Amino acid sequence: LLLSSCYSVERNCKDFQTGTFEFTYEINGETKTGKSIRTDSLSIDYYDNKIDTFTIRWVNDCEFVGRKLHPIDFRDSKPIQMKIISTKENTYLLEYSLLEDQKNKKRGTVTKIK
Repeated sequence: LLLSSCYSVERNCKDFQTGTFEFTYEINGETKTGKSIRTDSLSIDYYDNKIDTFTIRWVNDCEFVGRKLHPIDFRDSKPIQMKIISTKENTYLLEYSLLEDQKNKKRGTVTKIK
C-alpha cells in the first residue's frame, strides 16, 4: 500500500490537446505511421494514403470524442472515444474505442512533433 501511494502517473493532458502528432497503427500485421493535426475542435488525420477529418469534443482535459466529418457509411459514422492515459515529455499513451464498445479498447503511443 505504501509503495503504490508513492507512484503517480504523469498526465499533462492540456499540453497535448492541440498540435501536430505522429502515431503508429497496424493493418494486416504491418506497422505503419500516421500523422494528425489537431485544433480544439477538429482533427485532420493522414494515414494509409487517406485523409480523414474528425470533429472533436473534449469531455475533460484528458478525454475527447471524435466523429468523422464525412463518413462513408453507418459504421464509419460511429463516434470514437479517446483518452490520454499518461504523458511523458513529448509523448502520450492513448486508449481508444468506439464510444458504444467500451469492452474492445486499444492502446497506442502518440508523439507530439509540433
